Amino acid sequence: MKKEIGILILLVVLCAVTSVMNPRFLSEANLGNTANLIGLYGIFSIGIGLVIITGGIDLSVGSMIALNGMLLVLALVEWHWPWPLAALFALAVPMALGWAHGFLITRFNMQPFIVTLCGLLLYRGIARFIASDTTKGFGDAEGFKTLQNLANGKMFGLPMPFVFLIVTAAVMWVVLHRSVYGRYLYAVGRNEEATRFSGVNTRRVIASSYVLAGLLTGISGILFAFYTNSVSPSTHGNFYELYGIAAAVLGGCSLRGGEGSILGILIGTALLLVLQNLVNLLGIPSSLNFAVMGAVVLAGVLADQIFQKRAEKKSVR
Repeated sequence: MKKEIGILILLVVLCAVTSVMNPRFLSEANLGNTANLIGLYGIFSIGIGLVIITGGIDLSVGSMIALNGMLLVLALVEWHWPWPLAALFALAVPMALGWAHGFLITRFNMQPFIVTLCGLLLYRGIARFIASDTTKGFGDAEGFKTLQNLANGKMFGLPMPFVFLIVTAAVMWVVLHRSVYGRYLYAVGRNEEATRFSGVNTRRVIASSYVLAGLLTGISGILFAFYTNSVSPSTHGNFYELYGIAAAVLGGCSLRGGEGSILGILIGTALLLVLQNLVNLLGIPSSLNFAVMGAVVLAGVLADQIFQKRAEKKSVR
């Protein structure tokens, strides 16, 4: 909990400094847009966080969102599927891909980095192929305005992606912090071999984390597709996996596995998006966005290493 409190204090200080440097930060339009982006990025970041807690990694999220968005556009606009069926399809595909990742990792002992890196390349290529490398959009959304409103509308004055994030975070908080399955995720991340000897089916636990990550990526993919209202297969979702990994690491998820929390991931996502908002409001060139993100992630990992060494020294004493 100390990590979460520290990151929350940093977020509050950053928001205060940003609002002083540029009062537009507290404008209704800016806060609404920031909340919308936090919702969009936060959902799949939770999925990445679950995978990291097991000691894995998922580099395919951005390409999966591109493929998912393209399939959704095709299903709604060109294949004329009913929107509930198209939405279920857009959720089922990334879940199936997540299962494939888990299967390759657990059954063939392949490294998560390699499996998901191949997924990053494969899904982007498939998205570009099925779209003939052209941008496709939803047009006037005839026949599926209900789905569009669910993705782009507001509830109680809050953007729908942010509402979906709150619901998703609440459900995943129960799953991770108040269920046996959640304890298994942490146990596998800390020591997979010991967990297996204790009678836990570690293969199933690890594979299921990738399936859950796929489900959350599918939800984000639908929301992102309607947020942009069109999908360009070569650029849609580019580097989103880096945002998710950065948010999880900033939120206290250790890349060694076995550590992390839903609250921390949410705070990490908010911190990342506020930093990006700060860059925009202060007129800093957008080309420095990734530089800022890289510096923040580096600082987060460095802090994690320092705290880990201190904890090890105390345990030895």
